[in-house]
Amino acid sequence: MKAIMFQGTGSDVGKSLIVAGLARAFTNRGLSVRPFKPQNMSNNAAVTADGGEIGRAQALQARAARVPTSVHMNPVLLKPQSEIGAQVVVQGRVVGNARARDYQGMKPNLLPAVLESYRHLGREADLVLVEGAGSASEVNLRRNDIANMGFAEAAGVPVVLIGDIERGGVIASLVGTKAVLSADDAGRIAGFLVNKFRGDPAIFADGMASIAQHTGWNALGLIPHFARADHLPAEDSQSLSLARSDGHSKRPLVVVLAYPRLSNFDDFDPLRLEPGIDFVFLSPGDPIPGTASLVILPGSKATMADLKALRETGWDIDIQAHVRRGGHVLGICGGYQMLGRTVADPDGLEGPPGSMPGLGLLDVETVLAGAKILVEVEGEDRDATPIRGYEMHVGRTTGPGCASPMLRFSGNRDDGAVSASGHVSGCYVHGLFASDPFRASLLGRLGAQASALRYENEVDDILDALAIHLEAHVDCDRILALARTT
Repeated sequence: MKAIMFQGTGSDVGKSLIVAGLARAFTNRGLSVRPFKPQNMSNNAAVTADGGEIGRAQALQARAARVPTSVHMNPVLLKPQSEIGAQVVVQGRVVGNARARDYQGMKPNLLPAVLESYRHLGREADLVLVEGAGSASEVNLRRNDIANMGFAEAAGVPVVLIGDIERGGVIASLVGTKAVLSADDAGRIAGFLVNKFRGDPAIFADGMASIAQHTGWNALGLIPHFARADHLPAEDSQSLSLARSDGHSKRPLVVVLAYPRLSNFDDFDPLRLEPGIDFVFLSPGDPIPGTASLVILPGSKATMADLKALRETGWDIDIQAHVRRGGHVLGICGGYQMLGRTVADPDGLEGPPGSMPGLGLLDVETVLAGAKILVEVEGEDRDATPIRGYEMHVGRTTGPGCASPMLRFSGNRDDGAVSASGHVSGCYVHGLFASDPFRASLLGRLGAQASALRYENEVDDILDALAIHLEAHVDCDRILALARTT
């Protein structure tokens, strides 16, 4: 097994996308490829084929490599629940919560699990493409590091450093990274890539040469901006576009409330691509437009905290007014829990123990207790429209409203609730809108015409196009040559 690691000069420089594209490119060459990210921080997660959870980016990379997802592709996943603390998931399972300072002390004990997962993937692959986290230059976090140079050192893996020219100062960011790293860590970097270039590549030829001269690293490619990237599932909320509706469109308006601990926002990518509707993520503090046809309460990593934030921003009043006007409301996972009469967290799983009133739009109650449910599902909605998706939640929701479920899974298990009016509904299933028939049915109820979009086919077509794009602009043969047998 050979391996090579891709680190960045900062977050959101394109590491995940480049690894996905290279995974498809090398898979198309006939190699058995596996993606791997030692440590990830994201509330956008995916259920794996082996019954755990990993970061959304690694699920996309696995798809690019045409292999099933595995908990070993992302052995440590941090899911932020507050400004200073996160849920810690190890090899797909929650092991507890940790404040940022406490987590630093946990990392040495997590390295064995990280290396175990890495070796597990190596036993079934020709090539492992490793993705770092954040910035390689965060030397303040180098001690006990398992995400970037600490992993590269422990596993003996060479590094390719990625800079983002769109941010400006890419020469300084790459050369500056060399300057702040220790000599040993700088020596682990075998080459660099410059990502998101726009314009004539000849203009930056001297820039590539300057970086190579100052660092001694191989220039492996200047990658032009790949416009279709925003049609792929995103992992980092930095890529989330928050916007206002201008209120002048004649198309139905679909609004998703982007509360502070929003999770699994990739649920809505298929809706975003539908031309027959206007779609916005609404920023906290912005009122829900009176012209909205559908208001969606998405998943949350801390339901009670986000319910409190929802009230503080006045969205509860807007939602009640929206319902009185005959508007539609849909809650997904944590959003479904908020729509009920009460939400209780007696054991403090997501924050301080306690309970609070919900929005009271569905006759159900939720208790955040029990084992976390991680399972892929399929079935149909109330109109017998096929659906597919996955459950990823803590909590049990019960009450009279459950007698009118939103979904029925294969095996006759029901999920969710629908109000007597039929205008308010909620369920635990993520990924619903990727089901083309369900999305078309929903848009029809809003008075919109669904497009010919076949979402899953679209994702694979984009991955193929991305692989071709990288083969044209990256020295892929050189990257294979730099990959080291470990």
